[in-house]
Amino acid sequence: MRQTCLFSIALGAVLSIGCAGGALAGFAGPGPGITGNVTGGIIPYSPAVEPFYRQLAAEHCARWGRLSHITSVNRRYGDYIGFVCMDKPWILH
Repeated sequence: MRQTCLFSIALGAVLSIGCAGGALAGFAGPGPGITGNVTGGIIPYSPAVEPFYRQLAAEHCARWGRLSHITSVNRRYGDYIGFVCMDKPWILH
């Protein structure tokens, strides 16, 4: 009986940690792909995205009916391409 009780407590602890980790995964920082919201975002840089990063930013901002503007391009692995979304050309929110 005591071993069963200890097992259920240990199982409950493992499940609690697993659920909390999954719930907090969105707060761990940028992940693969575009990370952003209605005001803009970042795209992880790699030579593979070089030809079409402007299109990725434009599609992201188009979700909210906005235009995109690239603000920075750091051409090194581990860096990001930054962009902002705006309602009208050159008017930022």
